[in-house]
Amino acid sequence: MATTAPQGVPVPSSGPGAVPLPPELDPAALARWRASSGAVVDLLALARELGGVSAVRLGPRPTVLVTDPGAVQYVLAHHPDRYVKRSHRARILVGDGVLAATGEPWKRQRRLLQAEFTGAGIRRYEQRITDAARRTADHWAECARTGTPTDVGEDMRFFALDTIWRSLTGHPLDEVTNRELGAIHTVGAALPATPSASADVAELRATVAADLARIDAVAEHAIAAARRGEAGPEGPGLLRVLVEAGETRPEYTDQLIRDELVTLLAAGHETTANTLSWLYLLLDRHPEARRWALDAGAAGSPERETALRALASETLRLYPPAWLIPRHATEDDTLAGYRVEAGTDIFVCPYLTHRDPELWPEPEHFDPQRFDPERFTTADEGRRSSRHGAYYPYGIGARACLGTQFAVREMAVLLEHLLPAFVPSFDAAPTSPVFGFTVRPDGPMRATITAA
Repeated sequence: MATTAPQGVPVPSSGPGAVPLPPELDPAALARWRASSGAVVDLLALARELGGVSAVRLGPRPTVLVTDPGAVQYVLAHHPDRYVKRSHRARILVGDGVLAATGEPWKRQRRLLQAEFTGAGIRRYEQRITDAARRTADHWAECARTGTPTDVGEDMRFFALDTIWRSLTGHPLDEVTNRELGAIHTVGAALPATPSASADVAELRATVAADLARIDAVAEHAIAAARRGEAGPEGPGLLRVLVEAGETRPEYTDQLIRDELVTLLAAGHETTANTLSWLYLLLDRHPEARRWALDAGAAGSPERETALRALASETLRLYPPAWLIPRHATEDDTLAGYRVEAGTDIFVCPYLTHRDPELWPEPEHFDPQRFDPERFTTADEGRRSSRHGAYYPYGIGARACLGTQFAVREMAVLLEHLLPAFVPSFDAAPTSPVFGFTVRPDGPMRATITAA
């Protein structure tokens, strides 16, 4: 990351008393970033130094960066009609699924799925989550017994995909399906980090055509089985809800059912897998955090679950799955005292909000106890920000991630199985994040598993 302090370009008002535009990163700082071949997040961090609402020129007109909690709330929660989601970076993969849909179609699709991801809905899938966690624990037990190394990142990906596959189809994830759905990661890695950096869609589609065909084949087979009423050993899954919608609602075409299925598969495993991978890398550097969580209470106790959730929450603070949330201004507006013109692209950045030292003291430090309500006392005041809009790893507002509760629950269940029993020792742990569609570790996570 560049260390030279950025200079803001003065943005004049159009007249006495006029509302100014956000301060803009000056061209010299932008040129230095381009010359350094730095990541987009490095450029945004420079712009962030100008304030919680600033601007950077990624294209012919400035993009407004939003990290201030109040402004985050304003954009995502209070005025989603003024700051809208446009074409999604992952549309090539998820089509018109709920992640990319907008307007009335999005409202209808979200309503259909919402009940499946509430507390009551998640309880229907509790046994499936547990079975997937036991399967991963069995694999680690075998690795510990034989001394066979394993890739922790791949194990976390398999667990998360196994969980969502069981929840969708009622079947445990088999090796063939796992291999074919590996194409989701390949397509995801090819997606641009920001909408401004979008490649030509036709060129991108051609690049990943074979991978999309593999994904489509898996989806087609699963949908056909659900239509035939072929429930898995764990009973019918969420896919049956989509198929039944197709029988009564004209808008649920074969294509839309495919898009929703792929959306749930992609969003339902990639982000969880990355979070769990980061968590194990952080625990490798901070083994005292593992001991703290285990000492919080007995296995299965509310105290233990609270501590496990705190581990996940602090990991999500440092590496939020939705590290960048793009929006588009549909009308002229005033945001945090600055003028935003209609047609302006907006980048809301949880990654930078979560690392703001004014909100999170020692923001680079991994401290799960920030999220432990039992240990958060007056003496600890300031370690955890209580401001609305200061913490939003899955977004906030109407378009916050549909599966947040599901993801947090499955992570807690897996940790309950793995954390007391095993300790991975990494051969050469990844040290840097890759900022693409998600934030992922920059390399393999080969480790030896030791029984605790």
